[in-house]
Amino acid sequence: MSFLDKAKEFSNKVAEKTVEFSSDEMIADTIIRAVDKQEKVNAILKERGSNYRVSSLNLSMGIPPGVSFGIRRVMEAGDSEEEGETAKLPVK
Repeated sequence: MSFLDKAKEFSNKVAEKTVEFSSDEMIADTIIRAVDKQEKVNAILKERGSNYRVSSLNLSMGIPPGVSFGIRRVMEAGDSEEEGETAKLPVK
């Protein structure tokens, strides 16, 4: 098999995966898994007395797909503003 044949085969596989990742079912499953992860992590953070929570989710449907979690500081008595940063985690 020549180099060009291998490249064509690889590009066909990538195209197939792109279609799979853009399916409605795949997107719905990814959202469900990401929200489940958010709820579990927030429960652990609360249990450990952390002042931070996962507050938002951003999905990127590419190769590889990704999920970004927005992290916010929980308001405490006397606090006037929330602080935030984003952490990007791979989808599993």
